Amino acid sequence: MRTLRLARIAAEAEGLRLRRMAQRTVIRLAIALVALFFLFCAFAIFHVGVWFLLRNDLGWETQTAGLSMAGFDFFIALVLILVAALSGPGRVEREARDVRRQAWESASNSMRVSAMLLPVLRLVVTLMRRARGK
Repeated sequence: MRTLRLARIAAEAEGLRLRRMAQRTVIRLAIALVALFFLFCAFAIFHVGVWFLLRNDLGWETQTAGLSMAGFDFFIALVLILVAALSGPGRVEREARDVRRQAWESASNSMRVSAMLLPVLRLVVTLMRRARGK
């Protein structure tokens, strides 16, 4: 009975962890899509402004202005990739994973004890049957 309860607890903890992870992923995706839209708009306006600034006011050549803007865009992309890569599981997910792991460990330990006691129980039953027969 304890083993089944522990297995159920482990399954519930895993379900909670997966739901929270899916919820976090959907929210992150929605936020990222909105952010990408605004980022695209901002970069479009920014590019036009920088292009005119570099070409007209500073007298840079077209190629130099384009390469400068590409380098800036590359830097921004690296920063955004780092932010996305460093986003990890939250506290609830970690705790649910720990509960699941502990429940499975306890369930497997309980199963081992049951497996060791089964031959002993069979021997006792056999001995009791023999004692009744005599």
